[in-house]
Amino acid sequence: MASNPIVNMFKVKEIRDRLFFTVIILAIFRLGCVITIPGIDAGVLLEYFNNLAKENSNSFVSYMDFFVGGAFSNFSILMLGVMPYISMQIIMQLAVIIFPGLKRISQEDGGQRKIAQYTRLGTILVCLFQSLGVTVYASSIPNCVIMSDVAFKILAMLTVTTGSMVTIWLGDQITARGIGNGISMMIFAGIVARMPNAIAELVQAVIADDVKLVFVILVLIMFIAIIALVIYEESGQRKIPVHYAKRVVGRKMYGGQSTYIPFKVNPSNVIPLIFASSILTLPLTLVSTFAQGASSKPWVVAVSRVLNPSGVWYNILLVLLIIFFAYFYTQVTLNPTEIAKNIRENGGSIPGIRTDKTEEYLTKILNRLILPGSLFLAVIAVIPTIIQHAFNFAQSVSMLMGGTSLIIMVGVDLDTMSQVEALLKMHHHEGLTKKGKLSSRNNL
Repeated sequence: MASNPIVNMFKVKEIRDRLFFTVIILAIFRLGCVITIPGIDAGVLLEYFNNLAKENSNSFVSYMDFFVGGAFSNFSILMLGVMPYISMQIIMQLAVIIFPGLKRISQEDGGQRKIAQYTRLGTILVCLFQSLGVTVYASSIPNCVIMSDVAFKILAMLTVTTGSMVTIWLGDQITARGIGNGISMMIFAGIVARMPNAIAELVQAVIADDVKLVFVILVLIMFIAIIALVIYEESGQRKIPVHYAKRVVGRKMYGGQSTYIPFKVNPSNVIPLIFASSILTLPLTLVSTFAQGASSKPWVVAVSRVLNPSGVWYNILLVLLIIFFAYFYTQVTLNPTEIAKNIRENGGSIPGIRTDKTEEYLTKILNRLILPGSLFLAVIAVIPTIIQHAFNFAQSVSMLMGGTSLIIMVGVDLDTMSQVEALLKMHHHEGLTKKGKLSSRNNL
């Protein structure tokens, strides 16, 4: 047992402390997901969502619930989770590219810290907008709100906004003192928390003969195959060889070596999928909540139907946004111009490519990688809708079989394993895998 890596994880004090700290923070997060906002009758709320589940008309609620582990249907203080923060990160990254002043700030000493501060301030505004939609949704439920409308709106908006900022802070604590990327772990915990209910719902559907057992077996085989494809795709790389010429600095000689630039098959990882989902979450929340009222305008109801997470138009928008963000994020993080400039400044060259054509060559390679990578993400993203309509699976079950949830679960799991692997190696223990070749990735 002494060479067992699982046992070694708990023998090394640093790893043990980090694991326990992560578990405690996630437990606090899950506790906050069941504490209802003040001013709401929890019994009326429970009955309302139970009726929606029986009528199978809660696709919006199921979608919002999935990434926060049921916190949305509980109307909890943490019901928005970290999604407003992710949405604001996207907006800020776009702003840095569009506005030269912000770009100059980001390139200064301490500039990234200022951009992070702006992002958090912007997150508060996004939370206030989304929490306003939440208050309208709650007010549309008969006998749910047990205090005056104005007082409830103010209290709920402050509570939900504070809850989201606390969630982000908890995620930062995991990143600094725990295991894994904190924001990713929060989303991961929300998805995993929904799994027992989804499995129980699937079993009940099979018993009631609403879903055929053969379909369940077929989908499980598909699920395993998709996980294998995601892992294979995440680990794929295109290696661009680079040769550095010899140069003399003082009495020392540098260079004269060959290396390579590793371009992943999917350079932007799960980021485009998360960005696309986050961008759609904001209008989806506002439109769906305002469409609840009896006096809702026809265009609001029409837009709400278009943005139905299980509908055709929503999935078309999702696919287009995934492809857009795949190109956008790759250009931001892997700018061919900057890479080519660094290669030239260090006396490097790509074999068979003229120095002045380096940027063009790298752009060509990246474009060839981004398109199939983004299409792969898009296919994974629409699988839940296909499963839901083709096999009559409940949305809470089908969302586990693909889309953002599956890639996040696989990506966060691999990233966490790679961090534990590195810590074990640092303390002279065997890794979690025999070859020990897990590579770390940034999910968010």
